Amino acid sequence: MDRRVRPQRIVEVLGEINADIIALQEVLSVANGKPEDDQAYFIADQLKLSHTVGGTRRLRGGIYGNVVLSRWPIIETRNYDISVRGREQRGCLRADVETANSSLVHIFNVHLGTAYLERRHQGRRLIDEAILNNKALNGPRLMLGDFNEWTRGLATRLLGSHLVSADVRLHLPRSRTYPGVLPLLHLDHVYYEDSLELEAMTLFRNRLALLASDHLPLVADFQMRLD
Repeated sequence: MDRRVRPQRIVEVLGEINADIIALQEVLSVANGKPEDDQAYFIADQLKLSHTVGGTRRLRGGIYGNVVLSRWPIIETRNYDISVRGREQRGCLRADVETANSSLVHIFNVHLGTAYLERRHQGRRLIDEAILNNKALNGPRLMLGDFNEWTRGLATRLLGSHLVSADVRLHLPRSRTYPGVLPLLHLDHVYYEDSLELEAMTLFRNRLALLASDHLPLVADFQMRLD
């Protein structure tokens, strides 16, 4: 929010949150420069986490897109192009994470477009058999990220019909996550399979978080049902 790109601030915020799995959007990774220029590697290295990058486009000589970081091993990854012609390129990054009890969880890190019709197309794409409803996937699925949808549009309705929506309004007095300093819109969402139990949801807010990103971090605590 002060127009300074400082990955170290992101590291400090994420370090305080101390999540097992982290989904980031709009990450730029430029190799062969200063360590901070390769934002994905720098953040993962500082936090001592595994990571995978889902690039959506080239920017300033680097890869720009989504990143998943994990305390546990990332077994397999897949990056899906959900771009709509004539609009900015967008993606969905899948990371298959092996948790501490050796169970597999499929994380889908999403960044949808800003246009209404664009998100309608992307919502349909996300629930097809190539992505969310891929029959080859065994284990709970969790889809989260920046959906750029603050009203109940088609993308929201489609995902809510296939997964449980973590309704921020039921857990928090404030549900708005963007822009960070004075949040006006609820753009960030979490959807999960009912074999996961949502125990708590919080909106992380401190002075550094307000400066480090234009979105406030949304934190969800899940328990995996083993029965």
